[in-house]
Amino acid sequence: MARPSAPGSLVLVQDLVNTLDLETGADTLATAEGRAAFGVSEAGLPAARELREALRAACLAHAGHAPPADVAALCTLLAQAPLLTTVDPADGSARLTPADPASLTARIAVAVALGSLDGSWQRLKVCEDETCRWAYYDRSPAGRGRWCSMEVCGARAKMRAYRARRAGE
Repeated sequence: MARPSAPGSLVLVQDLVNTLDLETGADTLATAEGRAAFGVSEAGLPAARELREALRAACLAHAGHAPPADVAALCTLLAQAPLLTTVDPADGSARLTPADPASLTARIAVAVALGSLDGSWQRLKVCEDETCRWAYYDRSPAGRGRWCSMEVCGARAKMRAYRARRAGE
């Protein structure tokens, strides 16, 4: 099933969170090819997984749910990624960049900072379904999306609610 990507640099955050498929247990970061896509070495794997789960917790909080982990962990991780503001001498425009462009955490920090500025960071959420928790960008007009896919996770949730109501009759 094709899911729309988050805008701009937030696609990096979305892609990192979605390296773990909770339904199957498949972890893309467990493979050399999967790590290479994020510039992560085997030695950097534990840190990348910690960052991924901290991002998942923050995105769950964006969806209005109590995260299963402390969102403050993300703050601690991002604080370790120094950023630079560079100014283009030609036109004076400013740009936020990672001090170490090879650092996944620094690239994520830039994405979160830019998304916070334009309001898109709060719309990056994880699916309400506990067996899914897939990251998605909420494009609903009111920003109240709850599932990564209405056709799959939303339908499952509605069917569970229907069955529970029927069982209570």
